[in-house]
Amino acid sequence: MLMEYIQKALQRAQYKKLEDNTWFAEIPKFKGVWANGGTVEDCRKELTEVLEEWILLKVKDGDPFPVIDKTQIRVQEKIRV
Repeated sequence: MLMEYIQKALQRAQYKKLEDNTWFAEIPKFKGVWANGGTVEDCRKELTEVLEEWILLKVKDGDPFPVIDKTQIRVQEKIRV
């Protein structure tokens, strides 16, 4: 489920080549998930790493995730006794 969510998010990434010939990418509706790289491949790799870290922070903080094509991540809090 997690890999499916990551792949769907990455499919929505928007890339553009900057004036300095580097690449910039971001994923709409994923605030703070962006990357820059010398090649489009480097940019995508960096974007994937940023997305993974973003997901971990969302889990840690208990924040909701954007729904992508009816795919959603839900985190359930476990109660410690």
